[in-house]
Amino acid sequence: MATAARAVELAVVHALRERTGGVAGGRVVVLVGAGNNGGDGLYAAAGLARRGVGVHVLTTSEHPQAGGLAALRGGTARLVPLAQAWPAQALRAVADAVGPADVVVDAVAGTGVTGGLRGVAATVVAATREAVEAAPRPPVVVAVDVPSGIGVDDGALPGDVLPADVTVTMGVAKPGLLLPPATVCAGRVEVVDLGLDLTRRTPAAARLTDADVADLWPVPHREDHKYSRGVLGVVAGSDRYPGAAVLATSAAAPLAGMVRYVGPDGAARHVLDARPEVVVGSGRVQAWVVGPGVGDDDTARLRDVRRALAEGLGTVPVVVDAGALLALPERVAPTAVLTPHAGELARLLSAWGRSTSRADVEADPVGAARRAVSFTGATVLLKGATTLVVGPSEEGVAGSSDGTGTVYAQADGTDWLATAGAGDVLAGVLGALLAGRSADVMAHPPLAARLAAAAALVHGRAARAASAGGPLVALDVARAVPGVVATLLAPPLRTGPGGRMPG
Repeated sequence: MATAARAVELAVVHALRERTGGVAGGRVVVLVGAGNNGGDGLYAAAGLARRGVGVHVLTTSEHPQAGGLAALRGGTARLVPLAQAWPAQALRAVADAVGPADVVVDAVAGTGVTGGLRGVAATVVAATREAVEAAPRPPVVVAVDVPSGIGVDDGALPGDVLPADVTVTMGVAKPGLLLPPATVCAGRVEVVDLGLDLTRRTPAAARLTDADVADLWPVPHREDHKYSRGVLGVVAGSDRYPGAAVLATSAAAPLAGMVRYVGPDGAARHVLDARPEVVVGSGRVQAWVVGPGVGDDDTARLRDVRRALAEGLGTVPVVVDAGALLALPERVAPTAVLTPHAGELARLLSAWGRSTSRADVEADPVGAARRAVSFTGATVLLKGATTLVVGPSEEGVAGSSDGTGTVYAQADGTDWLATAGAGDVLAGVLGALLAGRSADVMAHPPLAARLAAAAALVHGRAARAASAGGPLVALDVARAVPGVVATLLAPPLRTGPGGRMPG
């Protein structure tokens, strides 16, 4: 608890310095519940008071953590018990304290709460949120371990939650900090090392880092040639939507040894105008991308899709997108990666007999993705502001109760990425990556999920690079992909004695 409280205290100190230029004289409100989470808040409040910070502690429990209360006594922090206060008094106390505050610390509830906050805690958190939103200069919100009231295990938002700017979480990131929709309430997540040994544990949720992607990405060797680097087949675009073919092949071409395009002459001409190195026509491939820009009613293109699925499924990895999703057979291997957005996943689940709306998927994206994995056996990449990837659990490794494995949650993009054609670019990046590691994926199918998460990270980073904080189009993202991969694969700079680069 001392380590945790110290980390919270330092996070508040950092926020105060950024906001006010100093620490002493800053104004901090600490919301404190019962248990260890409240104890972290109390010890942090005591430390801040010793630094000359004006601290208001609002308690929502009749029995705050005893050691933390003892640490607070004798200091300058002001303690305001709200557990027995009339609702009107509690609301007024919250408004009076939060309005002029520089920082609010949420230490109401941690991992022990399920089903949302209740009683005084719910009232105080809701009132604090209103006060933060109404403040002329809203205070910085620091959450202790998790924003109080989120679904810690599934990322749900079952009730009132105070969105955080920073979450200081203990030991390991909790699933609810990574999974939507709750992840939007977590802000920047800082993990405090408590010395836990997690090497033999399979995470329920994970987020790949730059180093993970560098380890996963196939890098050519001196003896490689275009065929050994991976050949990707692409069935995308149509006379109606030729742009999807251009985007998918443009993203894939720099990453693969070769891209083969299968499609109508009109779309093929557009592809060759943009990427003359693409080979038009079928042939041997190490992975397929099928479906971008293919309409559900495009009989001719769906024939190409079904032909590629028949050739590829079970033989090489296959990315199944857009119009190809409803052409899937009932069961496939995890080496098939489905890439729906929320609306497409709702249609799929409904087609499989589970009536589902887009709103249902958006309310419980993790559950919807897991159901799709259970129905099909495939790996599922659900596109969104936070892209989720989940596949079947590995044999001998405990996953969730429905047989699915770790959920990868990648939030690497920018809001500007919500633009037409972005999914076609992602399909091309993922297809090229799977082609480059085709033999590894076929030998160990669960690898497909990690590679899909890696592709989502690269796609998101490329969008950030292309955006530079402003608008973009999908082709900008495709053009930024090679530079992002180069940056991820660049060896770290090493300095010699005295900080100088070795000669």
